[in-house]
Amino acid sequence: MILAELEVRHSRAIAPTRRVALGNLYLPTEPEPGYGPLLLAAVLAAQVATLEDELRDDLDRLLWDLELGERIAQPRLRHRFQTDVVGLTRSHHRLVRGERGPVLELDDQGGHLPQVLGALYAVTTLDPRHRPGAFRLLRRATRWEGGADERLMGYLAGDGAFARSTAVAGDERWARRVLGFGVETEPLRSEIVGRFRRLVRDAHPDHGGAPGEAGARIQELSDAKRILLTGV
Repeated sequence: MILAELEVRHSRAIAPTRRVALGNLYLPTEPEPGYGPLLLAAVLAAQVATLEDELRDDLDRLLWDLELGERIAQPRLRHRFQTDVVGLTRSHHRLVRGERGPVLELDDQGGHLPQVLGALYAVTTLDPRHRPGAFRLLRRATRWEGGADERLMGYLAGDGAFARSTAVAGDERWARRVLGFGVETEPLRSEIVGRFRRLVRDAHPDHGGAPGEAGARIQELSDAKRILLTGV
């Protein structure tokens, strides 16, 4: 049974231009956050680790611009987003019902960037009432460092209506406090890494940190970063 579906239209590998558009969409949003936003987050998470750091930073900026409703100048992340699908090939991504929960069926025939952009731009097609929850899932997805497996679905499904263990939720709240984020926020990967680097620098004795406490503080910061980036 298909729970959600995303069709990304994009230039062929041999094409001289880089374009991306949206095809057929089935993105249910109830109960929140819904299987549609969960699929979009899974597609993003499955591709994001393949991107170089500069593109991951650009992705974070685009995500914020979309959430704030800013005008999106084109191209972004080296691709131009358009509505015309003439001449574009397609990639299909689905979330289907499995024996132990939702299963991601990822179409890997296209490049990574078009899939990432398709997932981001598809959020803007959702009812405005359901976009905040979808954007929270996407921010969580930017922090994933693993593969497209059961661990990914468990990591993403911990948000909103999809319950997770109290222990994991508590660990993440602790990690957010350690890095100075609000306990209910979902910081982007670039925010986590940047905050970690700054706090490690501040903890070092050469920059004012207490010599006898630097080691423990840096270990604490490292543990917090690991929890927020991998969910473990």
